[in-house]
Amino acid sequence: MSKVPNDRRYTEEHEWAKKQGEVIVVGITDHAQASLGDVVFLELPEPGKKITKGKAFGVIESVKAASDLYAPLDGEVVEVNGPLVAAPEGVNKDAYDASWMIKVKPANAAAYDALMDAAAYTALLQKTAK
Repeated sequence: MSKVPNDRRYTEEHEWAKKQGEVIVVGITDHAQASLGDVVFLELPEPGKKITKGKAFGVIESVKAASDLYAPLDGEVVEVNGPLVAAPEGVNKDAYDASWMIKVKPANAAAYDALMDAAAYTALLQKTAK
């Protein structure tokens, strides 16, 4: 079973979001990186780009497939993890901490609370595993 930390929220598309002061840090879950396999490329938006909940904000490619990355909420990208773009295989080593992808200033702070908590995301994983 994939790791699902309790200190963040999740989407059905397997992105995670974590509150860090006024910004929301976004990445992909352990389940997502395991499903992708060896990550070889990452395309992320520039700071200042507006993102929309449920719409693609970037692309992640592995030796198996290319997948869109979906925004967990509306907002503006304020920072991108440059070292991760340069060494995308880091996603496979630690999907949660060093491998954050973007930091977003949310358009509506309450949108974070509407995302799934760890228990709901774990239930989703169990349901889809059957």
